[in-house]
Amino acid sequence: MNQLDWNQLKAFLETAETGSLSAAARKLGLTQPTLSRQVAAIERQMGVTLFERVGKAMALTPTGLDLLEHARAMGTAAEALGLAATGRSTAVGGVVSVSATDAVAAHLLPPLVQRLREQEPGITIEVIPSNALSDLLRREADIAIRHVKPEQPDLIARFIREATAYFYASEDWVKTHGHPRSSEDAAHVPFVGSDRTGQYLGYLRAHGLPVSEANFSCYCDHTVAHWALVRQGMGIGAMMEEIARDTPGIVRVLDEVPAVRFPIWLVTHRELRTSRPMRVVFEALAQGLA
Repeated sequence: MNQLDWNQLKAFLETAETGSLSAAARKLGLTQPTLSRQVAAIERQMGVTLFERVGKAMALTPTGLDLLEHARAMGTAAEALGLAATGRSTAVGGVVSVSATDAVAAHLLPPLVQRLREQEPGITIEVIPSNALSDLLRREADIAIRHVKPEQPDLIARFIREATAYFYASEDWVKTHGHPRSSEDAAHVPFVGSDRTGQYLGYLRAHGLPVSEANFSCYCDHTVAHWALVRQGMGIGAMMEEIARDTPGIVRVLDEVPAVRFPIWLVTHRELRTSRPMRVVFEALAQGLA
């Protein structure tokens, strides 16, 4: 390991990033056999198996996943050394991926991405809308905006703030159904459901709303589409306060019902300490979301 070849390390990194020997070879300007020999050489030198072939793809083994972050840190350090040597170490550039729920990705992230682009034109943001908890350790995203605190000890998490959500309906819906204000009023009006498993129904009941399946006029577990159905007048739905405030034609209903409160966490992995673009994006998001 003391004589690890830098070209072999780059072969490992690019193959891990692209998931393909041919794609990694094209990116490095090598032939596929040459790249394959370099990957095999680093595996022999380390005495481990880093990849498993799955069809035409190259999937990291658990050992490969464990070593990937260390290899990335070495690559970042080498890049920083090169930048410093050429006097360009103040430049910030690269692609940083950010995962967020579809509602946050559609409504809150765009102005933050635009502002960041104006401040740091060298950084490109990849927005990944997903209601799943992205596995940062497997590099599904560089940074994630979550509503639960991560449990993985290898992740870096910062609590941003407590967000609030209320219940809303369209102006036309209110004209037709009236303006329900109390939890008791909720029993007699339609809602836009989220799922058919009873999970959303159970949540509404736990929040003090005496509703049943009969209250749901339709279902949608995609938050942006769910909000579109509320705006269309299909029923009552919950939404983050700042998103609803910027949505025309929407009225807050069930005013006497307490707010839904949930945390906003900004999460990333340990590469934050070695990747300047990630630090810039992380701090910009923390400030913008606060």
